[in-house]
Amino acid sequence: MAVASVSPTPLLKDELDIVIPTIRNLDFLEMWRPFFQRYHLIIVQDGDPSKVIKVPEGFDYELYNRNDINRILGPKASCISFKDSACRCFGYMVSKKKYIYTIDDDCFVAKNPSGEEINALEQHIKNLLSPSTPFFYNTLYDPYREGADFVRGYPFSLREGVPTAVSHGLWLNIPDYDAPTQLVKPRERNTRYVDAVMTIPKGTLFPMCGMNLAFNRELIGPAMYFGLMGDGQPIGRYDDMWAGWCIKVICDHLGLGVKTGLPYIWHSKASNPFVNLKKEYKGIYWQEELIPFFQSATLPKDCTTVQKCYIELSKQVKAKLGKVDDYFLKLADAMVTWIEAWDELNPSEGDSAELANGVGKLTV
Repeated sequence: MAVASVSPTPLLKDELDIVIPTIRNLDFLEMWRPFFQRYHLIIVQDGDPSKVIKVPEGFDYELYNRNDINRILGPKASCISFKDSACRCFGYMVSKKKYIYTIDDDCFVAKNPSGEEINALEQHIKNLLSPSTPFFYNTLYDPYREGADFVRGYPFSLREGVPTAVSHGLWLNIPDYDAPTQLVKPRERNTRYVDAVMTIPKGTLFPMCGMNLAFNRELIGPAMYFGLMGDGQPIGRYDDMWAGWCIKVICDHLGLGVKTGLPYIWHSKASNPFVNLKKEYKGIYWQEELIPFFQSATLPKDCTTVQKCYIELSKQVKAKLGKVDDYFLKLADAMVTWIEAWDELNPSEGDSAELANGVGKLTV
């Protein structure tokens, strides 16, 4: 049986940081207070560092602006995007916790079909603490959930599953559409609540959205780099996509799992589709070459840590995608800089962190 008994979900309050990128006062935290107040927040302020960001009283937080990023990383700060929510990945780097939950400041508490407020963080924790099943698809979705199990015909040798590295949540109300779809369907809203969590199969890529995302920082943190976006870059709104493609290739190689589905948040505000199109148009064009690149990317057996995998991937980006546009030469260099900065701030998590038996858990 996948589930013998159901025990309360651990709070992990001393093992999890909440990372929020923002350019505005964080009034939205009032709505999340019952769920977030016991956790430590890492706020990454984008834009003008002289602007004072107000945080509601009672929250335990640290706030970093661009001046702080430059002071802490020095020349390596060049790998952190400016004027783009991709700057959130700096919070992943400075965290010292095992788990990260990141959320956008226009994401509110959603309600399930019964009208109950959804504790998104609790569901993410459930997803991360239960195994994934990337090697064989279970038609009842997550077999480790209460009331579910492995169906007839599922190999017993695979029922133990693998460690879950990433929990990808979804959104009610404003869907995460690209600019062309926004323009064609300006009034479309997502009202469908699908009560399901599933593992994304090995070898399958997915479009990762960073606005409601949790991950095991010890298992996959160094690969959660949101790239070079925003100010001075030819592309935006592909930060989480890039990270998602990279982490999926690496999770597949290292035998780790990625889940998607529950929990839902309420995405309150649609961004301007014309502004989005200006940011996205090169990415929409480039992704027709990026996707085949990631679909065919393979990593050698001696890549036994996330860092080694990511450095190898950066070499392949430079060699193959550099032909698409010079931007990818710059991005490949930034990927290396990111790993160097990560290892400087997290020396105990460097290349000495080998994967146990080549699969699953980092031994630090």
